[in-house]
Amino acid sequence: MTVYIREALRTPRGKAKADGGLAGETPHGLVAALVEALDARGAHPRRADALMLGCVGQIGAQGGNIAEVSKLAAGLPDPAAAQTINAYCTSGLVAIGQAAALIETGIIDRALAGGVEMMSQVPFMADQARYYEDDGFAPPARYIPVALSADRLATRLGIDRAAMDAVALASQQAAAAAEHEPGLIASRIRFGGLERDECVRGRMTAEMAGAMEPAFADLRDAYAGALGDAAFEPRLTLAHAPPMCDGAALAMVSREAEGARARIVAYAQCGGSVDDSLLAGFDAMARVLDRAGLTLADMDAIEFMEAFAVVIAAFLRDHQVDPARVNVGGGHLAKGHPMGATGAILVSTLLDVLDVRDGRYGLVVVTGAAGIGAAMIVERVSG
Repeated sequence: MTVYIREALRTPRGKAKADGGLAGETPHGLVAALVEALDARGAHPRRADALMLGCVGQIGAQGGNIAEVSKLAAGLPDPAAAQTINAYCTSGLVAIGQAAALIETGIIDRALAGGVEMMSQVPFMADQARYYEDDGFAPPARYIPVALSADRLATRLGIDRAAMDAVALASQQAAAAAEHEPGLIASRIRFGGLERDECVRGRMTAEMAGAMEPAFADLRDAYAGALGDAAFEPRLTLAHAPPMCDGAALAMVSREAEGARARIVAYAQCGGSVDDSLLAGFDAMARVLDRAGLTLADMDAIEFMEAFAVVIAAFLRDHQVDPARVNVGGGHLAKGHPMGATGAILVSTLLDVLDVRDGRYGLVVVTGAAGIGAAMIVERVSG
C-alpha cells in the first residue's frame, strides 16, 4: 500500500470504575484531546477528509454516532465525513485499515482513524443486544461471552494454567518496566490528570498469580445452551483476563510520505467461527503476512493483542517468534482493554517500539468475539 501513518497517539488507560482516572471525562473529550495533541505534533488533523472511529458500546455517552459527536467536539471541518465502526474488539484497527483502503483507492486523501471506549460509563454488553440471549440461533452460532470462549479454548488448545500464569506475569512486568523507558510511552499523551495506564499491577509475583482461583466457572451454567456438549475445565483467573478500562487512540493517515512515521504495508480483516471465537486473529495474521510477502521472522516488533492469556500463550507456543519482539512494553493483560480503541492503541504502541528498537517492520494482530480478526503490517519510515 502507498498509505502512510503520519502520527498515532493514545491516551492513558483508566480503570473502568467510578473513581477511575478518566471516568469523569467524556468519550468525545478523549478524541478531541487526541486531535489537539496531533495538531501540536504537526500532523495537521484538521485537514482530514474523514474521521473513522471504532466503538463497541454505541449507546448512552457513546451513542448518537460518537464519531460525529467527536468531530464536532474537536472542531474538525464541516465537510469531513464521520463514521462509527463496531467490529467488536478489532474496531480500532478496522477503522485504520478501512481509512487506508479509502485513501489507497483515491476516494479520500487523508483521514483520522482510531477508536474510543469508556467502559466506566458504558459497561460491557450494555447495549443489551437480543443476540446475546437469543436461543433462536443454534450452536455454534449462539453468542458466548469472550471470557467463556477463552476458558473453553484453553482446554481445546491444551494451554495449561502454568503457561497462562507465565504470560500474565510477563505482561505485568514489561508494562511496569515500560514506564521507565520514555521511548515506549512517547506517543501516550497526558490527559485528565492521568499520566499512566492505571490498571498495571507491576508488583504481581508468580506466587500471587498461582494463588488465584478460576474466575469464570459460573458462566458455564448460564450459557449451557450455547455451549452444547462442549466440556472444558475452568482455568482462567482474573490475571488471565484484560481489565476493562477507558481509553482512546487516533492515527492521522494519508497518502503523503513526507513527515510520516510509517507506511502501511498490508492490512487484512476476516471472520471466523463463533465457536472458536478468539482464533480469527491468527487467520488475519496469516493473510496479512501473505499479502506483504513477509514472515514473522521479518518482524522487528509485534503487538499481539492479549485477548485473554490463552491467545498470547498459544501464539508464543505455536509460532517461531522471538518473545523479546512481542508486546515489548507489556500488553492488555496488564494495561487493560478499552474495546473499540484497542487496535488503534496497539498501532500507536507498535510505532514507539519500532522507534526504540530502530526496527523496520512491525505487525499488529487483534481478535474479538464472535470470530472477528484483523491484522496490519507497517514499515517504519526512518530518518
